[in-house]
Amino acid sequence: MSSTLDKIAANQQEYSCRVETLGECKIDSPVRHHEFIRDGERILVTENEMFMKYLEGRLGHTPTFERAGPLPKIFHQPSWTRVGIVTAGGLCPGLNNVIKGLVEILSYDYGVKTIFGIKYGYAGLSSKFNYQPIMLNPDVVDTIHELGGTILGSSRGQQPTEEIVDTLERMNINILFCIGGDGSLRCARDVAEEVKKRNLKISIVGIPKTIDNDLQFVGRSFGFETAVAEAANIIRNAHVEAKGTAGGIGLIKVMGRDSGFIAAYASIANPVVNFCLVPESPFTLDGPNGLFAALENRFAAGKDHAVIVVAEGAGQELFKDMPDVRDASGNILKKDIGEFLKRAIECHMKSRNIKSSVKYFDPSYTIRSVPARGTDAIRCYMLARNAVHAAMAGRTNCVVGNLGESYCLVPIKLATIERQKISLKSDLWRSVMDATGQAYYFDSTPKAPSEHIMAP
Repeated sequence: MSSTLDKIAANQQEYSCRVETLGECKIDSPVRHHEFIRDGERILVTENEMFMKYLEGRLGHTPTFERAGPLPKIFHQPSWTRVGIVTAGGLCPGLNNVIKGLVEILSYDYGVKTIFGIKYGYAGLSSKFNYQPIMLNPDVVDTIHELGGTILGSSRGQQPTEEIVDTLERMNINILFCIGGDGSLRCARDVAEEVKKRNLKISIVGIPKTIDNDLQFVGRSFGFETAVAEAANIIRNAHVEAKGTAGGIGLIKVMGRDSGFIAAYASIANPVVNFCLVPESPFTLDGPNGLFAALENRFAAGKDHAVIVVAEGAGQELFKDMPDVRDASGNILKKDIGEFLKRAIECHMKSRNIKSSVKYFDPSYTIRSVPARGTDAIRCYMLARNAVHAAMAGRTNCVVGNLGESYCLVPIKLATIERQKISLKSDLWRSVMDATGQAYYFDSTPKAPSEHIMAP
């Protein structure tokens, strides 16, 4: 967060908390049975008093975001409004919940009749492809929340911005909802800037979709809670497998390219994990403080098994001699740390004549393709609801976030300034250390026999 604040403080005009608007809201809102919020109502960026004082000291002012919610006056005339909905990037629990929420609020609250579901991400807005949009209404989306994935399909990679805006003009779309993560929202920002350059009255509003929970200022991302619950179940299975054989090692790789939030939260949710490896905390294999020594320390302490959770982006420093490969979105593809660790641990244990059996689990696609559950599904609907209210009021180039019990509007440029990561000084990481006890095993200091009892 410190480097993020440095960037913001150095250029506060570029990274403003103010959301762009298309113009004055003059149309009476048709929304009924709602308590309207005041136009211009704002909320503090954080409810943490100490952190707020820190922010004020760094920025020189009190940072606030516009409160999301229905306004008494709106910008877009509902009867003339034509909406596009696009899902981009990888799959994530809750995508269909968000689509359902958008369609139902547009239909029931505002009476919008024309809603296009854009097929296969931004590719569906490019003339290079012949993907036909589907017409969405409450009947079409009635039960889609029970399904994983997205009924619209998705794709990675940015299409030419000018071409996307050409398509929006051709289809007379005046509101575009972009459901996506860091790269997808950057594309939405580019589209919003091209729309502004052409002086078009099109609202571009994002709903943050990142299973890694790595966007700034938007609170917990939808799908993350479900992903943690699914990962915790896989950890349970890996623990059973590890306990089922002498020297058993359960190794689970979870998603988390640059941020290890799923690995960290899942390790706390099911604290049978002995080692949690994340991108924010580099590690080595060899040497007195390496992973191999830590495993040996655990077995030497009389333990008969071990469970390791590793985020996909962890340990990339172990592949420093290998060239980088990028995906269609421009992200550097991470080297397969799961398979690498499986082979490396097996070879090391064999070379040391230590009886062991590595059981490897890679549930990434299983986790990301399940439907959203419980409060996660509720968050999806609330984000969708507030995105609709923002778009109808002419807000643009923004993303909906949630701060505590409140929802707010965050400029896309601020939300994507850099990836949110785990602070190794945070309560979260301290909790991971407590739940796993891994600091004990990574410590090469000789232990007295009685100390072995202390390790989990």
